[in-house]
Amino acid sequence: MDLALDLLSWFCLVAGVLFGVTAGIGLLRLPDLFTRMHAAGIGDTLAAALVVLGLTLQAGLTINLIKLALIMVFILLTSPTSTHALAKAALHGGVKPLLDSGKDDPSSKT
Repeated sequence: MDLALDLLSWFCLVAGVLFGVTAGIGLLRLPDLFTRMHAAGIGDTLAAALVVLGLTLQAGLTINLIKLALIMVFILLTSPTSTHALAKAALHGGVKPLLDSGKDDPSSKT
């Protein structure tokens, strides 16, 4: 049982790190503010949740389990909320999303 718990924990930790790296690459490679916020909001939330879940599986039934559960609840509530607030503030500030012009669409006749 301990081996299965350790393997599941390490799987969650490695998957969380991979999602974090992918979100970081998305921040560098995506073209505008809104797509970058999408990568950060989704990727970092999932990465942090998987890392905390992996640590929770390693912690066992201790006081650390309660602390890690509270951290996970805090992350899951604040990260999407802050991303949404930043997107609304950007729209209110006049930042326009990058829209497809339709030049690559063969059905558009321009």
